[in-house]
Amino acid sequence: MSAGTGRAGIDGSRGRRYDLRVSLHDRLRRSVLASRRARPAIWLAIISIAVATGCIESPETVLQRLTEARRLAADALVEFIKAGDAANRAVMAETDDASIAFAREAEHATQAVQMDADALRPLLAGLDYSNETQLLEEFGRRFTEYRALDRTIVGLAVENTNLKAQRLSFGPVQQAADAFRDALDSVAPSDPVKDGGRVKALAATAVATMREIQVLQAPHIAESDEAAMTRIEKRMADSEAAVRRTLDTLKGLVRPESRPQLAAAAAAFDRFAGLNAEIVALSRRNTNVRSLALSLGRKRSLAAACEDALRELQDALSKRGFTGTR
Repeated sequence: MSAGTGRAGIDGSRGRRYDLRVSLHDRLRRSVLASRRARPAIWLAIISIAVATGCIESPETVLQRLTEARRLAADALVEFIKAGDAANRAVMAETDDASIAFAREAEHATQAVQMDADALRPLLAGLDYSNETQLLEEFGRRFTEYRALDRTIVGLAVENTNLKAQRLSFGPVQQAADAFRDALDSVAPSDPVKDGGRVKALAATAVATMREIQVLQAPHIAESDEAAMTRIEKRMADSEAAVRRTLDTLKGLVRPESRPQLAAAAAAFDRFAGLNAEIVALSRRNTNVRSLALSLGRKRSLAAACEDALRELQDALSKRGFTGTR
């Protein structure tokens, strides 16, 4: 074989190999381009199948759940504030009917908060919001403690023992005291010359001593310290004993015609003393004072903690988008 012929064969072989490489490269390029063009459709098909089979949720479903979660969190905060306000009005109400009405309003709002929290819990779990779930659990713990304390406060408030004691003091007690004073004013001494001044002085002393008991009722009703109440009750008892001793002394100094008036004075003072005992018993219950003290103390800190937890939950949900979903 000549040199020319051999060189031509070699060049032809090289040309065929080059053509083959070009053909293979072109096929590969077209395959890659086709794959790239098909990829969005493939992924769309995969996503559609996953949504249909429940492997992942559609964006619309996630958005609906997130919107509902935000609504429930906002509603829980509103109802919680309403519950606290109604409970405070129950504590401050001046009548039993008003206290009971506000207590019912507070309970209804509290139940609404619990319902919102119960509905929110599975939503957050389904969305796989671990941070928000933790905030809701924190609120739940605080809210449980809050509800227990609030029941105690509202239960005390609706009893209204301090207000009832106050109404007794300003009403029936005052009437009995005035009847006692009027009855003693009409008694006459058996010997005006000898005992006239003494009878008037004893009657005035009896009325003044009774008034001392009246004056002590207000601080007893407002007092929260049991030792202080005991001291007030001791002064009341001493004054009551002094009035009865004075009435016994007057029995031997008044005319027979004045004895019915003296008996009426004694009966009025018995009513007065009986009502005072009721006031002391009601005041000892101290339901209004205790409910107010609890409302201004422990309940305020618990309410603030619950509100903070709900506001943090709202804030966390407001920042959520589809990047935070499964």
